[in-house]
Amino acid sequence: MSPTQTVEVVLGLLGMVIALHWAARRLHLPPAAALLVGGGALAFIPGIPSISLNPELALVFFLPPLLMDGAYYTALGRFRRHLPGIIGLALGAVVFTTLVVGLVVHWFVPSLPMAACFALGAIVSPPDAVSARAILQRVNLPRRLTALLEGESLLNDATGLVLFRFAVAATLSGVFDAGAAAQSFLFLAIGGCLVGLAVAVAWLFVVKRLRDQTLIVATTTMLCWVAYLAGEALHVSGVIATVAAGLVLGWYQHIVFPAAVRLRGNAFWQVMVFVIEALVFILIGFSLRDAIERVGGFEASFAASFWPVVAVVLAVILARFAWIAGSEVVLKLLRGIGLARARPLGWRQSAVLGWAGMRGVVTLAAALSLPQTMPGRDLMLIAAFTVIFVTVVGQGTTLPWLIRLVNPEDKEPEAPLDLPASEAAVARARLAAVEAQAYDADGKLIHPQLLEQYQNRARATERYAADADKFMEGLREHFGVILASIAAGRAELVRQHRAGLIEDETLHNLERDLDLEEMAMIFQREGDPSA
Repeated sequence: MSPTQTVEVVLGLLGMVIALHWAARRLHLPPAAALLVGGGALAFIPGIPSISLNPELALVFFLPPLLMDGAYYTALGRFRRHLPGIIGLALGAVVFTTLVVGLVVHWFVPSLPMAACFALGAIVSPPDAVSARAILQRVNLPRRLTALLEGESLLNDATGLVLFRFAVAATLSGVFDAGAAAQSFLFLAIGGCLVGLAVAVAWLFVVKRLRDQTLIVATTTMLCWVAYLAGEALHVSGVIATVAAGLVLGWYQHIVFPAAVRLRGNAFWQVMVFVIEALVFILIGFSLRDAIERVGGFEASFAASFWPVVAVVLAVILARFAWIAGSEVVLKLLRGIGLARARPLGWRQSAVLGWAGMRGVVTLAAALSLPQTMPGRDLMLIAAFTVIFVTVVGQGTTLPWLIRLVNPEDKEPEAPLDLPASEAAVARARLAAVEAQAYDADGKLIHPQLLEQYQNRARATERYAADADKFMEGLREHFGVILASIAAGRAELVRQHRAGLIEDETLHNLERDLDLEEMAMIFQREGDPSA
């Protein structure tokens, strides 16, 4: 394609992203499912240019920012608290699924080498961070369940990719050493963690010395790719390096970022991740056409691989449930012998956890990167696309329904302070700081209005903490009046500008002040009593 055609294709894809997201919201469907189906359907329209997702590009360009986004928003305390369960899913469940799928495929296709069967198992075994994030944004889950799903999606890609590379190498060479593979995996995981921490430390050193907000945002945006590429360059796990760097970023951003940087950076990052995440699913759908054409069309692929592919899909889904059920049994046994930290999930949370195993970009990238000489390559491509389609569209679409049906109970212990109590404590700390500086050295009050304002805020938050619901009823009406005054002020500002009474610079400066005030009022109306 010419440069102009490339730009046209990119703009067309972005237009499709917007249209399909809009349609998904109107139809109350997961956007990921709509994008995947829409991309696949559009790919077969006559005259649409062929668009394929380069596997190396998928891993290097798309995966790091999506992993970083998940790590950035991960609740680190819950992540540490539930790390054994997360590792059990990210490592144990992926290995178990790889073995189960490999054995099932070998049973249906005995002519396929065992190592190749396990390669297919490794391709479809890791639930995807992108798919999980796309679905979890739309549902409310117990905190422990959220921590397990988010933590699993951050770490299991590394397990799946390592297993895949070993299985492919064993297939092509005919040699496999399980002990060497285990040692290599530990080296990749520990090395990736160390590289990610080193990159994050370097980022902290640099960003603390930057004063320009744009440079801080740009430097932070690059962190995900720097961590991933550094890990890959040093032959360790780039996935784990990115996750480690993202966890450090999420922990320290509250300290090193000024408020303006955090607001600007979050707004930019959310739009970028939205576009990248949406393009991934569109391109997965488009890549389906190339895969079907490689195996001779729908009829040839259906006739040659229907039952093996059905078996792979069922093995992927059932293996996850089997692992979770086995883990529940182990937790109950440990609980029975007195290990207090072993807390079973219960059947409600287990059902949701088992059904939330969507596959996505890593499965696709691994399948597309298969060598041309790989035995069973066509079967692997069809199986990978089918697993992605069934899990994202089938499981992703029905997951909210399942959550409403089983109504998983949140058994996680509550934090000592809830939102109103925390807000009241913050207000008292701010009042104490103002009181300390409201008087001069002679004890004369020099900031009476400021002191009165913060005293009122502290009293308001105390009433809010005592009865949040009753307090917010009247406060929302109060904020509504303020928002109406802001709208009137903005209308007057625009009138002045349109009449030529003020310069553009005046318009932008005053409009920014009104926008910030409006944002503050909206946040407060939704649950913050500070006025």
